[in-house]
Amino acid sequence: MDRSLFNYLLRLADDSLILGQRLGEWCGHGPALEIDMAMTNISLDLFGQSRSLYQYAAQIQGEGKTEDDLAFLRDSWDFYNCLLVEQPNGDFAQTVARQFFFDAYQFMLYTELKKSDNDQLAAIAAKSLKETAYHLRFSREWMKRLGDGTEESHTRLQDAVDKLWRFTAELCQITPLDEEMIEKGIGADLNVVRKEWDKEVDKILTEAGLRLPEKTVMQYGGRNGVHTEHHGFILTDMQYLQRTYPGLEW
Repeated sequence: MDRSLFNYLLRLADDSLILGQRLGEWCGHGPALEIDMAMTNISLDLFGQSRSLYQYAAQIQGEGKTEDDLAFLRDSWDFYNCLLVEQPNGDFAQTVARQFFFDAYQFMLYTELKKSDNDQLAAIAAKSLKETAYHLRFSREWMKRLGDGTEESHTRLQDAVDKLWRFTAELCQITPLDEEMIEKGIGADLNVVRKEWDKEVDKILTEAGLRLPEKTVMQYGGRNGVHTEHHGFILTDMQYLQRTYPGLEW
């Protein structure tokens, strides 16, 4: 088994799975029916992306496991998603800020992964990029609408940016795994991703009349399986049926 590629695929899949689960919590609770449906559809897109990546990872693992095993039968410390995606939904402004930061990252990431020498990963990235372009358009427009809206919407969004900014540096943190994947021509160059992400974030925050926090202690850990207290609760909800009734089939 190619352990490095397996772990790289898990990391990509875990980001989408956990954020998809978070967005799914909005189903039936959105501030308007159109927004409720949009966020639910984005959630389904993210689940689809994670499924493709888990299927490929299970194939590489070669132990007869499926995408369900990788999603539902791992513990919190075996997940490698970034800390940003596991943060609570909060109000709509916090969800929008979290989504925008991640969408901008994922769009730049898949743009680079389309060039991967690994044909299967490149194909997954190319398909996912089409969906992620819509996700970014949705969150980008809501950043501008809320930031340049009423005094309350602006204040709430600025508070969300201030609260979530500490988790953004981890998105483009270059680990030894990244260095290995880049050297093999498989992984995305996160230096390029970070440069493009910075440009996108600066542009939209400026248009929305928002500012970045001046002094922030950045938080890391998710890429090494060290998560916030929220992560275990997400898995408890998500994995309940499979762990209570092992091997359950619909």
